[in-house]
Amino acid sequence: MTTLPGAIDDLCRVPAARSRLGWLWLAALLLRQVAVFSAAAAPAPDAIVALDGSGAYASVQDAISAAPMRTGHDEPRWTIFVKAGTYRERVYVQRERGNISVVGEDAAKTIITYDLHASLPGPDGKPIGTFRTPTVQIDGDGMIWENLTLANSAGPVGQALALRVDGDRVIFRHCRFLGWQDTILVNRGRQYFSDCYIEGHVDFIFGAATSYFDHCHIHCLKDGYVTAASTPEGQPYGFVFADCQLTGADGVKTYLGRPWRNFAKTVFLRTAMSAVVRREGWHNWDKPAAEKTTWYGEFASTGPGAGSTARVPWAKVLNAEEAAAFSPVRVLAGSDGWNPAKP
Repeated sequence: MTTLPGAIDDLCRVPAARSRLGWLWLAALLLRQVAVFSAAAAPAPDAIVALDGSGAYASVQDAISAAPMRTGHDEPRWTIFVKAGTYRERVYVQRERGNISVVGEDAAKTIITYDLHASLPGPDGKPIGTFRTPTVQIDGDGMIWENLTLANSAGPVGQALALRVDGDRVIFRHCRFLGWQDTILVNRGRQYFSDCYIEGHVDFIFGAATSYFDHCHIHCLKDGYVTAASTPEGQPYGFVFADCQLTGADGVKTYLGRPWRNFAKTVFLRTAMSAVVRREGWHNWDKPAAEKTTWYGEFASTGPGAGSTARVPWAKVLNAEEAAAFSPVRVLAGSDGWNPAKP
C-alpha cells in the first residue's frame, strides 16, 4: 500500500499542483488519502448491529447484552458499531457492563427510538411515571456513545425520556437527543456531551448529575424551561454549558432553568442565545426560598437572548477568572481525576 509521504511526493511531481487550482486539487486528494489511512488504522469493532442482517446482531440491546462484563478502569474497551437504520427498541445497560463504546454510522440516520410516556398504564393499571419511560437507560460506567440519535417519539404528552444516565464517566459525542418534556435525565455521576444536538420544551435537561455540555446545540420546541437541575447540597458542580448555541421555534420563549431541587447549579459560558431566551433568564419554580440556595450564572453570553439588566437579581454574572474555573477537566475530575479527553 502506498504510504502517505509517498503519496505526497507523487502528487507534488504533478505540474498542475504548482497552480492555485492544482493546490486545491492536491488538498482534496490528500484529504482522501488521510481518510483512507485513518480508516485503515481504526480498529475493527467487536460487534456489528444491522437491520439488514449484515451484522451479528439486529438490535442494539442484543449486542450490549452480549458484551463482556468489564468494570475496571483499565480493562479493554468493547466497541459496538451500529449501521444506519431506525431501531425501535428500548436499551438498558446494566452496571456490570462498563467500558463499552456504541458508535453509529451516521448520527442523523442511526436512530434508537421508543415512545413510552409517564401517563401510560403499567401492569398494575397505574401510570408508569417518568422514570420508567427512557428509550435508553445507562447504569454502566465508562461508556462512550457516538454518532447516534436517541429519541422518545411519544410527542407532547407529558414526561417522556429519550435518555436516562446513572452511570459515571459517560461520554456522548456527535449525538442527537429528541423529545419534548424531560428529554434527558442525568440522574447521577459525571457525563460529557460534545457537539450534540438536544431538543425539547419543558425541563428537557434535568437531574442531579455533574454534566458538561461542550459546543452543543440546544433547541426549544415550545415555551418552557431548558434545565431543571436537582444538584445535591454540597456537590461542587451541576450543569455547565460551554460554547453552546440556544435556539427555538418561531415565537417560542424559554427560561434557562428552574430549580427542581433547591440547591440546583447551572452555568452558561460563552453561549450564543437567540431571542428564545426570556429577558429574566431564570425561574424560581415558585419557590422564593430557592433563590437563596440555587447557583445560576452566566459568562459572556451573546445574541438577542444574552444576559441583561433584566436578569433576575439572584443569578450571577461571572467574571473571566470565575468562568475559568468551569473547564471540563476541573468540573468532571471528581476524586479519580477523570479527563473526558482521555476516557
